[in-house]
Amino acid sequence: MSVDALKAALPGYAKDTKLNLGSVTSTSQLSDQQLWGTVLACALATRSARVIGELAEEAGDNLSAEAFEAAKAAASIMAMNNVYYRATHLIGDDAYATLPAKLRMSVIGRPGVEKLDFELWCLAVSAINGCGRCLESHEKVLRDGGLSRELIQEALRIAAVVNATAATLEAEAALAPVPASV
Repeated sequence: MSVDALKAALPGYAKDTKLNLGSVTSTSQLSDQQLWGTVLACALATRSARVIGELAEEAGDNLSAEAFEAAKAAASIMAMNNVYYRATHLIGDDAYATLPAKLRMSVIGRPGVEKLDFELWCLAVSAINGCGRCLESHEKVLRDGGLSRELIQEALRIAAVVNATAATLEAEAALAPVPASV
């Protein structure tokens, strides 16, 4: 199970996705923990069993048990936060921003790994889930913490490529002919 298995599974028309998947996972300037935590959190955010299965094993080979759990926590908490904060933003009534969310999210304050790594994973998941408010918030924390725009961009590229991989493979599975019953 691996990045290579996903690359091999991608159809010819997705050559750019295949090349990008190899590139974002092999030429990154992110630390191994930042890279593989981002890959794992993004795989989980796609909800594609195939992509999760292939990438979780490789991420597990490159992450401590604590970082693996924290990447899963980032995907989980952002699945909730991205819906809530995107919705309050899209309603268009600024009064919602002044109301307390009343949602437990203590993992953001105590993720079990370096705070900036966790924030990076939250940012990448927020890109997949399309929450502008969360993207702005996590990007600010990352920039204030000293992370460069180039490293933040790498996480966004990983999110884009992992998402494209999942979308392509899920579409191919849906388009596959159904076997005739015997």
